[in-house]
Amino acid sequence: MTTFSDSDAQDIIATAAALADAAREATLQHFRSDGLTADNKEAARFDPVTVADRLSEQRMRAILAERRPADGILGEEFAPVAGTSGLTWVLDPIDGTRGYLSGTPTWGVLISVRDAGGVVYGVIDQPYIGERFEGGLGRAEVNGPMGRRVLKTRAARPLSEAILFSTFPEVGTAEEGAAFRRVAPGAKLVRYGMDCYAYGLIAAGQIDLVIEAGLQAYDVQAPIAVIEAAGGIVTDWNGKPCLDGGRVLAAANAEIHAEALALLNG
Repeated sequence: MTTFSDSDAQDIIATAAALADAAREATLQHFRSDGLTADNKEAARFDPVTVADRLSEQRMRAILAERRPADGILGEEFAPVAGTSGLTWVLDPIDGTRGYLSGTPTWGVLISVRDAGGVVYGVIDQPYIGERFEGGLGRAEVNGPMGRRVLKTRAARPLSEAILFSTFPEVGTAEEGAAFRRVAPGAKLVRYGMDCYAYGLIAAGQIDLVIEAGLQAYDVQAPIAVIEAAGGIVTDWNGKPCLDGGRVLAAANAEIHAEALALLNG
C-alpha cells in the first residue's frame, strides 16, 4: 500500500468529497423526474443506463481532470483513463440504476481510490437521503440526517441471529443461487434490493451480511474500503480478495464471515 502524507491524504479526501457533491447534484437533477427513461446495455436482461448515470460520471471525471490529472480513472459508463501516479479513481455514477428508475432512495454513488496494493479510500453516497459513508485514510464515519457518527460493524453473533441482504433473490446463476440458499434459511432475516446501500448498513452496524454475485470492480471497491475501515470483512466466496468483483461476501466480523463462507461452499 502507498504511504500518504497528511496533505496527500487530505487532498484525496477533499477531492472525493467534491466528486460526491457533483454527483449528488447531477443525479438529483433527474431523480423522480417526469419522462425519465433508460437505455438497455444488455440483450439478455434489463441493465439500464440513464442520462443521470452519464452526467454524474462526466462531472466527476471533469473534476479529476482538473484536480488530479496524473491519476487514472475506471468508470462504469466511459472508457478507462491511464494515469501516471499509481493511483486510480474507481467510479460508479449510480449504483442501483433500477432503483433509481423506480424512485427508491436505495441507489448510491460509489467513489474509491486504489493503488497497486488495493483500495485505500472509499465513499458510498446516497444523494436523496443526504447520507455519506466514508472509509480509509484514517476515517470510518457516516454523515447524514442523524449527524456525523463513527462507523463500527456489529459484534459477532450466530447466523441464526443475523440479518442478510442481497440485491436479487436469484443472486446470479442457478449454481450461485443454490449456494446462497444454503446460507439464507439459517439467517434470522433476509432482505433484497438495497444495492450499495446494504454495504453502508454493514459498516453502520445495522446488518451482518451481504452476499452477491456478478459484480464489477466499480461495484465493490468503495464498499470494501468503507466496510474494512469499520471493522468488517469483504472477500469472494472462497475467502480471497475481490477487488475485481465477481462473487462477493461482505460480513460484519470474522465469525459470521466464516460461518457464511462454510455454507456457501457446501
